[in-house]
Amino acid sequence: MNAQVGNRINAYEALPALSEESRLSWLMEAIERNRFLPVPAPENVFVGDGNFKAIGAEFLGHFVRIGDLSPSDRVLDIGCGIGRMALPLTQYLDEATGCYEGVDPVGEGIAWCVKNITPAYPRFRFCQIDLAHELYNPGGSLVGHEVVLPFLDGSFDFIAMVSVATHLPLSEIAAYAREAMRLLAPGGRLFMTAFLVLEGDQERAGARPQFAPGAEAGTWYGDPSAPLAAIGFDKTVIKQAIRSAGLDIKRVDLGHWRGINSTHYQDIIVATKTGAA
Repeated sequence: MNAQVGNRINAYEALPALSEESRLSWLMEAIERNRFLPVPAPENVFVGDGNFKAIGAEFLGHFVRIGDLSPSDRVLDIGCGIGRMALPLTQYLDEATGCYEGVDPVGEGIAWCVKNITPAYPRFRFCQIDLAHELYNPGGSLVGHEVVLPFLDGSFDFIAMVSVATHLPLSEIAAYAREAMRLLAPGGRLFMTAFLVLEGDQERAGARPQFAPGAEAGTWYGDPSAPLAAIGFDKTVIKQAIRSAGLDIKRVDLGHWRGINSTHYQDIIVATKTGAA
């Protein structure tokens, strides 16, 4: 498997005549076609739906185009699940200078990644964090609003939180934002997806999910009987939580969950830690 995958990486790096966008598009298509990449059995994928490799390749594009990810970045994937984001990154991150750490509360997903990804890509490592979550890890021993991840200050250039803030209360999102501020090197980026509920979103035909006001001001529930299944926030509320952590919001891209044209479903927030890289 390593030889085949390695050849694909070398082919990507050997296309200097093409624009960066053309090279990225080529790589995204190659990832979808790559039959050597390990893919978990569908019954083991406990978050998300759709084509596993296609969605991963799509987010690689968002990481680069929207989040300014570069091959040399040190990446932390908070809520890495069963490797949906990790697999395409194995084909993009530089094998000498880039690296990846994935954390998640679900032990089964971490175990699959350790068994199927790390042996072929030793700079990709995975760790279970036993955080309590009523849907994904109800017996967890740690509380989310006190989260401290086991990494040194300034260890990362890029932190991804894909479909994480959509399942957390605001206090825990604020805690992760504080951790991102601690863990990012100057110039590093936090890439977070969320549901930002704006005025008029609920009246748009085709908006999915349809949100109802939540228990706290500025929060919205897709299903009031299971609030953390899909939770949204007023834009000002979640932006304030990120800014209070010390991060600067660089970009907000709205998603097509609200019934508008967009290249992505959830909304995307990119925040940076100021200072020279």
